Amino acid sequence: MGQAPEQEHPKSAFGWAARDTSGVLSPFHFSRRATGEKDVTFKVTHCGICHSDLHMIKNEWGNTIYPIVPGHEIVGVVTEVGSKVSKFKVGDKVGVGCMVGSCHSCDSCAIDLENYCPKVIMTYANKYHDGTITYGGYSDIMVADEHFVIRIPEGTPLDATAPLLCAGITVYSPLRFYGLDKPGMHVGVVGLGGLGHVAVKFAKAMGVKVTVISTSPSKKSEAVERLGADSFLVSRDQDEMQAAMGTMDGIIDTVSAVHPLMPLIGLLKSQGKLVLVGAPEKPLELPAFPLLMGRKIVGGSMIGGMKETQEMIDFAAKHNIRADIEVIPADYVNTALERLAKADVRYRFVIDVANTMKSTP
Repeated sequence: MGQAPEQEHPKSAFGWAARDTSGVLSPFHFSRRATGEKDVTFKVTHCGICHSDLHMIKNEWGNTIYPIVPGHEIVGVVTEVGSKVSKFKVGDKVGVGCMVGSCHSCDSCAIDLENYCPKVIMTYANKYHDGTITYGGYSDIMVADEHFVIRIPEGTPLDATAPLLCAGITVYSPLRFYGLDKPGMHVGVVGLGGLGHVAVKFAKAMGVKVTVISTSPSKKSEAVERLGADSFLVSRDQDEMQAAMGTMDGIIDTVSAVHPLMPLIGLLKSQGKLVLVGAPEKPLELPAFPLLMGRKIVGGSMIGGMKETQEMIDFAAKHNIRADIEVIPADYVNTALERLAKADVRYRFVIDVANTMKSTP
């Protein structure tokens, strides 16, 4: 067996970890590596709670390494930089998203798509280059290679920016890549949760007409009046869906539960694109004929590369885009995860790490 987590590295660290598939988090002492020549060390101020954290703490995707410190929407203030770090200095506001390493030599890395690198190293529950386990942002300090650190523009609130490092880039990247970012286009957003609510904000800032598609009629006023969507469709209402057939250039589908794709494909114009960014555990049914009849595309997208993530954060700062958040103390995290499982949050929990994550003896 290797060393105990608190003895692996020289920097002592404190966080909240799950030890087994119950997914229950409790205080956890561990350690971070010393600041290497290309590393940035920062004091974590806030960390968002993502739906993937929920899957990972319970090993629902089958790849969890325990103990697990979740969190990949991490922001804070730089306390130390390595001798070869050129982009950051002590006192800078920074963030780390879903990944902390990649090979830097594959085709994906060569075109700034480290997120699709076969050897990408995720921010938590993954093996780092040195063979040790990565721990996420439900913790008091973070050390990361500067290549995987994002600059947070001055004047941007750290708490409401944290979720953009996962939820924000997850919707921004497909809007750009699939060309659904042209003013005057009509884009649907399926699901009004952590991903969906920021998708509406980014698409509107790009000048796109946005329709929210949801199973919950109760979300209509929220979508239209508060988030600025142009229209709202109840996906269970046959008449509403029929009336909207063939009207959308593209759809960003954020739903992570199993759901029918056929009605969504019907909403697309010819050559329209349905992009999946949610990750249902079971396969979805994909009928071929509706795709053939209009040369339609079903695609996917997973977060974004570092260059695009920085571009997204800068775009969000310029257009005043922030996640809608509920800030919580560290010791509320288990309750927050239970509420997240029931979709009882509007729209992202963010842990106030700086003020509430206190080391216990």
